[in-house]
Amino acid sequence: MKLTLLASHTPEAVRAALTARGWDAQPAWFAATGVQPLAVIFDDVTDAEREALVHWGAKAGADVLTGAGWALVSAAASRLAPLARPDRVPAGLERLGPELGRLLAAHAEPTRVWEIARQRVALDHPVIIGILNVTPDSFSDGGRFATVDRAIAQAERLLADGCELLDVGGESTRPGAATVALEEEIARVVPVIEQLVRRRLGPVSVDTRKAPVARAAIAAGAAVVNDVSGLAFDPALAPVAADAGVGVILMHMRGTPDTMDSLATYRHVAAEVAAELDAAARRAEQGGVARERIVVDPGFGFAKQPEQNFRLLDELASVVALGYPVAVGPSRKRFLGHATGRPVEDRDRATAVACALAWERGARLFRVHDAALAREALRVACATTSSR
Repeated sequence: MKLTLLASHTPEAVRAALTARGWDAQPAWFAATGVQPLAVIFDDVTDAEREALVHWGAKAGADVLTGAGWALVSAAASRLAPLARPDRVPAGLERLGPELGRLLAAHAEPTRVWEIARQRVALDHPVIIGILNVTPDSFSDGGRFATVDRAIAQAERLLADGCELLDVGGESTRPGAATVALEEEIARVVPVIEQLVRRRLGPVSVDTRKAPVARAAIAAGAAVVNDVSGLAFDPALAPVAADAGVGVILMHMRGTPDTMDSLATYRHVAAEVAAELDAAARRAEQGGVARERIVVDPGFGFAKQPEQNFRLLDELASVVALGYPVAVGPSRKRFLGHATGRPVEDRDRATAVACALAWERGARLFRVHDAALAREALRVACATTSSR
């Protein structure tokens, strides 16, 4: 008898083993995701539900750890699935079904398309978003592309290096940055967006927290609104985006750029970021934004200390499990400098590595300053998951 240990961090190894032994591709993939082990925390459970989970776990062959108001269940996805089915859920655990069903569905069949204005973005490969800051004070490239001509030239470089979307920002969100007046932010971004659209250099996203800026950018041709506040800064932004039918990126941040560093307090950073992003997505949908137009971003570097950023990167599955496409923006951030010792202008290699790790953990969109390095790293990472 010969034994072979299969990798368990993704379903790919099980899928490959099954197809090598005669299974068709699609059944092999669903079986592989079914036997992949998952660990799920249930919070706000009652004492009766905890006891019922312990009894269910003993019968189902699942590991169940519990405490006051919570339970951690570790089992193959296929063993967890009955808890999400009304016709099979054990008595006393009916309340667990809807959210668990959503989580398992996102695990087995992630979203493959993002709807933005006037087109669809396929997510079966890494989608690189090029950062185009038209600001005088951004942490990495402030002042370099503050004129329309320089911004257009940089946009052309980013597209040539593999970007599929250009993200134009007119307000720095570096730690400690002050708010820019509406008129000034509009004056920075609108002429650039107009030229990008006129020259068919796009699609284009506008990086703003403010409804009036978003409205002006959309009128200029922007197809996406990227809100670093996750709709917390300006509640009017959701209906603006909804009415225009644009894509929306909701990033996690606590407070404002001026206050966020003081709010980086978490008991379990990945779980809390996921919960706060879920609330932001629900706000967007309640404001009229269609679910298929929403992308979520864990907000690396925003209200997070270095170790929290790395924990969040490693545990990105908590955000992916929300069921929305996930974008990440680690580009040149302080936490990469903390790990490498490199200054801000020499963090593009570390950025590329972070993007590759994020792809493996389920991210599909990557916001970067240097697209060429990120593209190479992501091609290597993608090659490990491109067989199905």
